[in-house]
Amino acid sequence: MKQHTYEVQVAWTGNQGQGTKAYKSYKRDHAITAAGKPPLLASSDPAFCGDPARYNPEELLVASLSSCHMLWYLHLCAVNGVVVTDYQDDATGVMNENRDGSGAFVEVTLHPRVTIEGDADRAKALSLHEEAHHKCFIANSVNFPVRTVAQITVAPVAMEARS
Repeated sequence: MKQHTYEVQVAWTGNQGQGTKAYKSYKRDHAITAAGKPPLLASSDPAFCGDPARYNPEELLVASLSSCHMLWYLHLCAVNGVVVTDYQDDATGVMNENRDGSGAFVEVTLHPRVTIEGDADRAKALSLHEEAHHKCFIANSVNFPVRTVAQITVAPVAMEARS
């Protein structure tokens, strides 16, 4: 078994001079970095006093699931002769918040819209989403359902490609 280690740094940047003296006395702003990469500016969800202009951990979790699925899907299409020319996903996550302030995600639904070349197998393209889901590292690591509602569009073959 191979093991991979991932290192990131999270630095709180929201101290406005009083630290956490009071619940409203500090910003939830922070920067996420990894060696050799630009910082990702983050905060908490605006419902929890966060900055709406920054990514929040909940969005990043949904994005991580969507990204992992897409990368596996593209890989599987490439090795199965399905040529993808466009991939878009409008992923949604649902989190329930408890009375004590704790919470948990209860589901994420991926909505990939994939365009494949006209001579590709549409049924195969659709079935590869299930395989991608089963291989996705992130989906295999969460304790809530991750659903995929995929749409496949077959692009017409250009006239010059037929000759």
